[in-house]
Amino acid sequence: MEFLELVRKRHSVRKYSTRKVEEEKLLKILEAGRLAPTAVNFQPQRLIVVQKEEGMEKLKKSNASTYGAPLVIIVCGDHNVVWKRRQDNKDFLDIDVSIVTDHMMLEAADLGLASVWIGSFDPDMIKREFNLPDNVEAINILAIGYETDDNTKVDKNRKPLEEIVHYETY
Repeated sequence: MEFLELVRKRHSVRKYSTRKVEEEKLLKILEAGRLAPTAVNFQPQRLIVVQKEEGMEKLKKSNASTYGAPLVIIVCGDHNVVWKRRQDNKDFLDIDVSIVTDHMMLEAADLGLASVWIGSFDPDMIKREFNLPDNVEAINILAIGYETDDNTKVDKNRKPLEEIVHYETY
């Protein structure tokens, strides 16, 4: 599929069928996350794959709604290995982990799967429930699965380029 066609096709899904995501598709999604670019190639991402009921119950404690998705990836970052810009010490963890999340989300769409990027959750509860070390932080949650036929699609109304792009003139 052409890249822009894939981007236009992909949309957030908040209702999933109970059909499990096949192992080979999961591995391709994880590989897309592994190959995602990170600052100075430090690769601070740490991925927690949740598919079992016990893990889903732990997620519920963090107030994360996974919308019934049969597969969830908690996308974490390791503060011990993240690159920091020397000029101002800016930490690139959120950026790196978000690029990883986006790559996995687009790979899922290319494989015919639906997803939703979840940012609303209690990170301290995730840390406790999944026994994360102090240096590892949950940044994003990606719910993945097969879309139901009755899912409500949100219109991808986007601003025109003229509103978001500005060219520097000298």
